[in-house]
Amino acid sequence: MTLSFWRSSHLALALVSSLFLILASVTGIILAVDAVQEKTLPYKVENFDQITLGETLPVLKKSYSEMTELTVDCNQFVTLQAIDQDGNDINAYVDVKTGKKLGTPVKKTEFIQWITSFHRSLFLHEAGRFFVGVISFLLFLIAISGFALVLKRQKGIRNFFSKVIKEYFAQYYHVVLGRLALIPILIIALTGTYLSLERFNFFMDKKEQKEKTEKIIPTKKGAKVNVFKTILLTDVKKIEFPFTDDPEEYYIIELKDREIEVNQVTGEVISEKKSPMTAQFAALSLDLHTGRINAIWALVLAIASLNILFFIYSGFAMTLKRRSSRIKNKFKASESKYILLAGSENGSSLRFANAIQKQLNAAGEKAFLTELNSYTTFPKAEHIIIFSSTHGLGDAPSNGRKFISLLQKHKQQQKINFSVVGFGSTAYPDFCGFAREIDELLEEQNWAERFLDLQTVNDKSAVEFVEWIKLWSAKTGILLSTTPSLYNHAPKGLQKLMVLDKTAVSETEHTFILTLRANMRAKFTSGDLLAIYPANDTRERLYSIGNHSGNIQLVVKLHPNGLGSGFLNELKPGNVIKARIINNHAFHLPKKASKVAFISNGTGIAPFLGIIEQNKKKTETHLYAGFRMETETVTGYKTFASQMMQKQHLQSFHLALSREENHYYVMDLIKRDAEFFLDLLENNGVIMICGSLAMQKDVESTLDALLSEKNKHLSDYKNKDQILTDCY
Repeated sequence: MTLSFWRSSHLALALVSSLFLILASVTGIILAVDAVQEKTLPYKVENFDQITLGETLPVLKKSYSEMTELTVDCNQFVTLQAIDQDGNDINAYVDVKTGKKLGTPVKKTEFIQWITSFHRSLFLHEAGRFFVGVISFLLFLIAISGFALVLKRQKGIRNFFSKVIKEYFAQYYHVVLGRLALIPILIIALTGTYLSLERFNFFMDKKEQKEKTEKIIPTKKGAKVNVFKTILLTDVKKIEFPFTDDPEEYYIIELKDREIEVNQVTGEVISEKKSPMTAQFAALSLDLHTGRINAIWALVLAIASLNILFFIYSGFAMTLKRRSSRIKNKFKASESKYILLAGSENGSSLRFANAIQKQLNAAGEKAFLTELNSYTTFPKAEHIIIFSSTHGLGDAPSNGRKFISLLQKHKQQQKINFSVVGFGSTAYPDFCGFAREIDELLEEQNWAERFLDLQTVNDKSAVEFVEWIKLWSAKTGILLSTTPSLYNHAPKGLQKLMVLDKTAVSETEHTFILTLRANMRAKFTSGDLLAIYPANDTRERLYSIGNHSGNIQLVVKLHPNGLGSGFLNELKPGNVIKARIINNHAFHLPKKASKVAFISNGTGIAPFLGIIEQNKKKTETHLYAGFRMETETVTGYKTFASQMMQKQHLQSFHLALSREENHYYVMDLIKRDAEFFLDLLENNGVIMICGSLAMQKDVESTLDALLSEKNKHLSDYKNKDQILTDCY
C-alpha cells in the first residue's frame, strides 16, 4: 500500500473520531489517576499473594461471631460483612492476618461516578456503549495506520526505533511519542472494543449461555483435597459463608475462573461452575483498560491518554503545515533534472516556484520543489533554480536560515547550472539582499555554473517575473507561460474587519492609529501581521498588529502616494475592509524569557502596546521608544505606560525625542543603559525590535559595539533567538 493511502486513512479516521477521542482521553486520564490514587490507601496486607484461605478463615472466626460475606477487590483490599463479639454489624476493610478493622469502605465520589458513566456510554445508555465501542475500534485503526506510516518513514521494522529527523516540533514528537505509546494505545483500543462487544453478548453462543447457568458436579474419584489449604486469597473474588455449622451448609467461593461450593468441615469441593472464557477475557480486558490492578500500568494508561490528546493536536498541526506549504512533488529529488528551491517568509516566493514546477512537469521534465532549508545533494540534477525573498535587513526568510550552512556542507558531484530569482521591495535599502548573497555564494562553488544573471522582482510583480521567464525559456528551449495573470496571487482566507476608530494624522509624525474589529472566530495576538489589499489590488501590504482589548490596533505612517497607508487613511468608522491575519510566531512575547526589552521607533510601537496590555503573567518588560516630538499621541503613550506600570505589566518606559531641545535617539538610551542590556542578554533575556529598518540597523550596531567590548558578538544572541525583529 502506498504512503498516500496510509496517510489519507490516518487523517480521515482522526477527523471522524477526534472530538470523541478528546472526551474519552480526558475522562480516561481522570479515571487512571483515580485508580493510582486508590493504590495509596493503607488497606492492603503485606505479602497478600501468599496467604491461603486455610490461614485466614480461622483468624476471622475468632474475631467475629458471625460472617456473611467476604470480598477481595482489584486493589486486594479485603471487605468483610459480619457481626463482631459485641453484636455490632461490621462492614469494613480487615487485616486477614489479625482480623482487625482497617477502615470503612468508601463509595466513589459523585464526580468519579459521573466521569465513569460518561466514559462508558456518554450518558446514552446502551446506544452510547455501542458508539464508544465504535470509537475504540477507530482508535485501533488509527494506531495501525500510524504504525504503518512510521514504518514507511523509518524504512522498515529494523529502523523503527532509529533516530527521527527533527523537522519541526509537532512532526518530531508526533513520531517519537507515537512509537513509545503505540502498545498502550493498541491495548486501550482493543480492550475498549472488546468490552463494548461483550456487553452485547457478541462473543457468547447459546451453548455458553447454557453453561453459564448450569452447575457441573465433579465426580468423586481419587483422594479428597482440602481446598482451603491450596486456594490463595489473591485468587478469590467473593466468599459467601454458611449460615450454620451444619455440614450440609457450604461455602460458596467465587474465584477468578470459576465458582465452587466447598464443604465447611472437610474443605472438599462439592460442586464447580466454570466461568465462560468470554467472561474471563472481559475481566482481563477490564483490568488492562482501567489499570485497576496495578498503579504503574494505570499511570502508563494516563500518559497514553495524554499522548492521544497531543497526537490530535500535532497531527492536525502537521496536516495544516503540509497543506499550507502547497508543495506537491510527482518525482523524487534523487531522480529530478530540475531542482527548485524556495525561500519565503509568507509563502509568496513559493507560489511563483510552484507555478514553474507545474509547467516543467507538464512539459515532460522531472522537477522537484522544496524549501531552501531542505537543500542536500541532488545526483541527477542539471539545473537548480532558487526563488527567495529577503527578511528584514538582508536576512534569510525563516525557511531559508539553514541554507548557507547546508550549501557549504553538501557539495554536488556534477556540474549544475544555477539561476537565482530574488523577491523584495525597492522601498527597503537591502532590496533582495539575501537573494544576492545566495547568488554570490553559488558563483564561488566549483560545481555551479551560472545560467542567468540574478533577476529581481519588486513587490511580487508578475510582469517583472515574466521577464525572467522569457530569458530562461529562450535559453533552455522550454516554453513557459509569459502571461502575467497566471502568476498573480488571488488572496484567500480574507475576513471582514470593521473600522471602530481612527485618529487624525499627526502633523509632526504623520501617523494615525486605526482600530478594527475582527469577527469572533478570528484568532490573533500582538505581534501578528495584518495583510491588506488596497483597492482590491493583488499587491499585499503588511502591518504589525497590536491586540487592544480584543480589537486590532494599527499605528500607520502616512506616506506620500503610499498605496497601503493612503488606503487606510481614507477609512472612516463604520467602514468594512477585507484583509487576512498572518500568524507571526517569531515575534510573540517569549514565554520562557525572564526579562524582555522592547525597542521601537514611530509606528513600530504598535505591537508592543498590545503585548504589554496582554502581559497577564507580569513578565518583566521594559519599553524604549523613539519619536520626533512630544505630540498628543506620544502623551497618550506615556499615559498608557503609566497605567501598565501600576498594573505591573510594564516595569519601565524610556522615551527618546529626536527633534526636541534636549534631543535623544533610541541608540543614546541604549548606550546610557548599556549595563542593563548586557546583563539582560547574559541572563537569557530577549530584545524585541520593531520599527524602521534604519533604526534596526543602528540599534544592532550599537548593541554589537557594546558586546564587542566584552569579546562577544550580537550574532551569537541572534542565533539563540534572543534578538527578535519585525522591521520594514
